[in-house]
Amino acid sequence: MKKVAMVLTLLTALVGVTVVSGYAVEIDEADITTAISARQPVDSINSLDGVPDKLYCYTRVSGAVDDTWITHVWYWQGREMARVSLPVRSDNWRTWSSKRLEPQWRGNWRVEVLDAAGNHLLVVPFSIE
Repeated sequence: MKKVAMVLTLLTALVGVTVVSGYAVEIDEADITTAISARQPVDSINSLDGVPDKLYCYTRVSGAVDDTWITHVWYWQGREMARVSLPVRSDNWRTWSSKRLEPQWRGNWRVEVLDAAGNHLLVVPFSIE
């Protein structure tokens, strides 16, 4: 039984899919963006020169059989700055969270995307110079 659990854990890590309550939730797309238009990110930010007033973390989720949740956890310099739970209501769902920023918050950022059970699905790193 331990071998089966270890194989499932390894497959989950390799494929980027987490099994939750008998169904797989997968992040098909994730971007840090300066705006959302028509339910899509207007750009994709890896590094930004200067601190904007607000950034968004956009995710497209697939595989949900029933209504569920994902969570975006925003980190700056390793410190949790925000935690936002977002509903997922179909097997092809687009959603996003936003974070208002202060001028002194330059440096390394990341948004961790968690499933309803708190399992890590994806990490989206970015930096603000």
